Amino acid sequence: MFLIGINPFQSYLERRKSTVALTKVDMKKEIELWLVTTDHLKDGVWFREEEDFKVGMNYVAVIAAGSPVFILAFILMSNHVHFLFLGSREKAEAFIDEFKRRYSNYVRIKYGTAKFLKKNSVDIQPVPFDGESAERALAYIQMNCVAANICLHPTQYLWGTGNLFFNATPPSGTRVDTLSDRERMRLTRSKTRLPGHWLIGNEGYILPSSYVRTDYVERLFRNPKRMDYFLKNSSKARLRLQSGEENQPSFKDQTLLSVLPELCFKLFGVSSFRELGDSQKTEVLRQLRFRFSSNTHQLARVVGISYEEAARLMDSK
Repeated sequence: MFLIGINPFQSYLERRKSTVALTKVDMKKEIELWLVTTDHLKDGVWFREEEDFKVGMNYVAVIAAGSPVFILAFILMSNHVHFLFLGSREKAEAFIDEFKRRYSNYVRIKYGTAKFLKKNSVDIQPVPFDGESAERALAYIQMNCVAANICLHPTQYLWGTGNLFFNATPPSGTRVDTLSDRERMRLTRSKTRLPGHWLIGNEGYILPSSYVRTDYVERLFRNPKRMDYFLKNSSKARLRLQSGEENQPSFKDQTLLSVLPELCFKLFGVSSFRELGDSQKTEVLRQLRFRFSSNTHQLARVVGISYEEAARLMDSK
């Protein structure tokens, strides 16, 4: 459990307030860098609709308020999440475990899905400060949405830190301390008290600029042009180019999920994909692929079956 108290890195921050530059050597002396990734769910999604993403974003903020790790970057994708933390491995692991616990409980209450994310394991890898490893790790996270064909640039993606860095215009929103306790708890689904100066954006979640260490990141990259270089040359960017896909965003999982019940009912008079027989499931999958140009991986996630099962159904005559 995370409790708000004395942040063990607070004195470190106070010493750095007047520092113009923070070098990799400085960071290496103080704390460690960790890339945290959950496994991709292959037969389901974390976030079924926009409200789920908002809840996830607010849980990140709530946990960040009481955690001694610093968030440098993160992204919430349909079926997995990525974080880049500064801090100890123990605290980085505790952060992602707490996020999974909170969000699993939310999904259980909303959708009746028991033990959600229990099988969703976590990979935690150290990122060396030597060379350009930190820049590449951060670019890898930022470009997930582009590699998934959701948008053309990470700044267009709402659910993470894609539009956070090197902004000429200061972020604007509603201060947390203007909310009543009831309003704050309804927004964050938590009793945790947040710093009053943190901002709530128009989208309905705590803005990452309130708690993400943008100063670290901008000092790391030094200028927007250098960050753009790493984004364009990240492994996720190369994956997008190698896939041969056209340079157009695809439909999000949430779009397919929203039309799935209606499609099942229109074709076969039932609103649940699981109620269909194999031949009927095949027709629904083919209709989704035709209408949304979806690949088998996306279809499997959306309807909640394994990739192998989706491929078998799609190949049947």
